Amino acid sequence: MSFFPMPDYKFKEILQVTPQFLKEEGIGCLLLDLDNTISPYGTSGPTERVLKWVQNMKDGGITLFIVSNSRSSRPAIFANAMGIEYIDRAKKPLTDGVERAIMRTGATKEGTALAGDQIFTDVLASKRAGIRSILVEPIKLSNPFFVARYIIELPFRRERKRRDD
Repeated sequence: MSFFPMPDYKFKEILQVTPQFLKEEGIGCLLLDLDNTISPYGTSGPTERVLKWVQNMKDGGITLFIVSNSRSSRPAIFANAMGIEYIDRAKKPLTDGVERAIMRTGATKEGTALAGDQIFTDVLASKRAGIRSILVEPIKLSNPFFVARYIIELPFRRERKRRDD
């Protein structure tokens, strides 16, 4: 278990993650953050592009599962539209929500990754839970708090970029 929040993989957006990439890495279960990973904050449902991506992942044999810190109805709305399960109030970077999701999918930790836009919640939760992490860039930075958090995360984001070059 690592507490160093360096992502294992980095993509510009979640839609760039493919079943082929995940299978090559031995990942069959992808846990997904919701806000600013799948959709910007405040939207009412997934876009057609996201729904096509979800179907492609399912067709490729990847199990998807939303793990969100949200206390609203958004995780349920998105999960229902996407035809997948979810956990809300996950309290990332704590590991309880991540571990419950892994248990509900029947996946192994070795075959699971968590994708999200935040270093100090998503990446740290995955590291603490002993699974791999996929960092994506936030979809939209409109809130000053999110911009400040993103700036604080920049050294970790840049280090991952340097390691991939």
